[in-house]
Amino acid sequence: MKFGFDIDDTLISLREHAFHIYNKKLNQNVPIDIFHGIKKVEIHEAFGLTSEQGSKMWNDSLEEVYFTSCPAYPDAVEALNELSKEGHHIYYITARPKEHGERTKQWMIEQGFPVQEDKFFCGMKDEDKVHIIQDLQLDFYFDDKPDVLNTLAMDKLTVYVKNQPYNQHLTIPRLTNWSELKEIVKEQADERESL
Repeated sequence: MKFGFDIDDTLISLREHAFHIYNKKLNQNVPIDIFHGIKKVEIHEAFGLTSEQGSKMWNDSLEEVYFTSCPAYPDAVEALNELSKEGHHIYYITARPKEHGERTKQWMIEQGFPVQEDKFFCGMKDEDKVHIIQDLQLDFYFDDKPDVLNTLAMDKLTVYVKNQPYNQHLTIPRLTNWSELKEIVKEQADERESL
């Protein structure tokens, strides 16, 4: 089967990593429970920043946010490696800026994710992910952003939302921990066999 994955806040805890970086750079000590209560993708308001200041902070911090010690979510690396060992095709589809594509791919490999050259897509806007997903004819796709997931309504595609505080309103199937992936794959395989 073909599996597609967003990277940021789906496979890796990028927003929380950025939250810690912002605390350090801004010489603040905003508690982590504030982060866990943020109901939107952007985190700047927790630091008293305007949208403009938040955008500047994000852009000025991209190198550090993207390429330092951002942790993978528990069991994400293991779950994707298991899929790969079972012969499934793994595609990464990220809206990170194109100029960060090669470094992102290399960073993912260094973290232990199974990455193949021709199965890594970077540099599109969130709303353009749907075209890549359609062209690849994926069986599964996992993402965190409501704006992306709401564009995906394809017969053959099974979509999962990676649980985040800002996507609680979505009613599509939800993945809370990557350890759940094995059971999801088994259930889907059993369901497809019974058809």
